[in-house]
Amino acid sequence: MTSILPPFASGFFLSAALIMAIGAQNLFVLRQGLRREHVGAVVLFCGGADALLIAAGVGGVGVFLAAIPRLTTALTVGGAAFLAWYGVKALRRMAAPAAMVVGDSQGTTLGRVLAATAAFTFLNPHVYLDTVLLMGAAGTSQPAELRPIFVAGAAVASFTWFATIGFGARLLEPVFARPAAWRVLDAFVGVVMLTLAVSLLLHVAPALG
Repeated sequence: MTSILPPFASGFFLSAALIMAIGAQNLFVLRQGLRREHVGAVVLFCGGADALLIAAGVGGVGVFLAAIPRLTTALTVGGAAFLAWYGVKALRRMAAPAAMVVGDSQGTTLGRVLAATAAFTFLNPHVYLDTVLLMGAAGTSQPAELRPIFVAGAAVASFTWFATIGFGARLLEPVFARPAAWRVLDAFVGVVMLTLAVSLLLHVAPALG
């Protein structure tokens, strides 16, 4: 038992440290939790995607991606475009005359929600830098027989975090019972998304030049 605890804890805490930072994916999951719209599916998708990407990184995909800088650049530009689009969309929601209240689902289909979740997951270059490359490097430093334990610890951290912000968002119901709170959230989301988009473009500007 004692032999598997260190790699499990290493994977868990490293994954938690990387995933808990405010980012596009976390804000999307939070907003879905506040809307109470397909929360379980979103949580399962995000957690499952993280587990697969971490396993791929530990399995050696991270080394492959690092050897193809043009692919990373293309993913970064695509991610920046998507984040900019979603940021503008959030700011337009903020300025709309009608605002949402908690539980006021607008009937977005599961397919559209999962498509957006996939975009926030796979069009985010940081998921490849952090989840695949960094987690992959940390995982491959473990003995071969303990690497699955490291991946399991990291996956548990991801599922725990997404479930916490997805299902825990309903605790904020008293705040978001007021339409003005949705306007503030959308303003924050819009600014964060646009800021992330600009920072991504600035990061790859030398490669594009």
